[in-house]
Amino acid sequence: MRILAIILLNFLSVSILGQSAKYSNEFLNVGIGARSLGMSRAFIASADDVTAGYWNPAGMVSMQGRHQAALMHAQYFAGIAKFDYLGAGTRLDDKSALGISVLRYGVDDIPNTIDLIDSDGNLDYDRISSFSVADYAMLLTYSRQSPIEGLDIGGNLKIIRRMVGEFASAWGFGIDVAGRYSIGSWIFGAVLRDATSTFNVWQFNEENLLIEVGDSIFNRPPDNSLELTIPRVYLGVSRSFELTGKLSLLAELNASVAFEGRSAAILSSGFAGAEPVAGLEINYGNLVFFRAGVGNVQRITEFGGQKRIVADPSAGLGLHLGNFHLDYAMSNISPQTISLYSNIFSIKYVFGGE
Repeated sequence: MRILAIILLNFLSVSILGQSAKYSNEFLNVGIGARSLGMSRAFIASADDVTAGYWNPAGMVSMQGRHQAALMHAQYFAGIAKFDYLGAGTRLDDKSALGISVLRYGVDDIPNTIDLIDSDGNLDYDRISSFSVADYAMLLTYSRQSPIEGLDIGGNLKIIRRMVGEFASAWGFGIDVAGRYSIGSWIFGAVLRDATSTFNVWQFNEENLLIEVGDSIFNRPPDNSLELTIPRVYLGVSRSFELTGKLSLLAELNASVAFEGRSAAILSSGFAGAEPVAGLEINYGNLVFFRAGVGNVQRITEFGGQKRIVADPSAGLGLHLGNFHLDYAMSNISPQTISLYSNIFSIKYVFGGE
């Protein structure tokens, strides 16, 4: 476990020290809510509750009841990394809603062996301390019905806080804009995340960062303390079907479009790459829900240069008892073979009636 923690820390450090715009603030792409994760994150169009503050801010105005609150705790990489979410939303009136979402993704209790050797050159294990690498985000959401029938609009103000023990920390800010259009049994959704680019400004504690290891890059802080997250577009379309008196089906197809030409994307070019996601939900009597989906669809290159397409399925269950909603999902955080599946639970409570 300790070795895995060190590997994960090195991965996070490369992202920080390299000032990469391609994978900046990736913790915000993990996904929240067991309902959506059970559908492989195909939730851009369907988002119509408090979790819409994360998935599609425009959908929060469609949430049931006057107020909603939700929370989730998930563990990844065999429990090394922990992801927590807490959200709340309220309808200001019949045409507008306001929400807040707080997220934390972190690795805790990482051994710090910088002071392991004392001034006399002896190993002193009492000098080992620990630190955390944690990313925090607060999303302030506003959603409103537009004058156009069926069209809702919304947006997020994002406040980012990233911390690497006492070595480095950053503040970041960004904006998301979104729309959601309903016509009959069809719903169309679009979200432009980091619309104006989300920027993180890093500060480095040089006294703790400097390590005498020859000419290593870790001897000095990076020359550039500004980290940018370029915009990304999420598109979704969903349709509901009435199967029998108590049985209905919701199906959704999403596409994530990134503008850095990710070579692993199914549809990619030097300008942009698109990754598809599909999910469905079977509703029995608005009491029990069965969910499944396919995500993390990517093109990988194997030894020998051969290419193949991989994808990760997911599944989930939901139970609604009055105003209390309990959801479970078995989902994967990353593409096939990189990490194990995680069991994820989330709860939601509706205040002020359905």
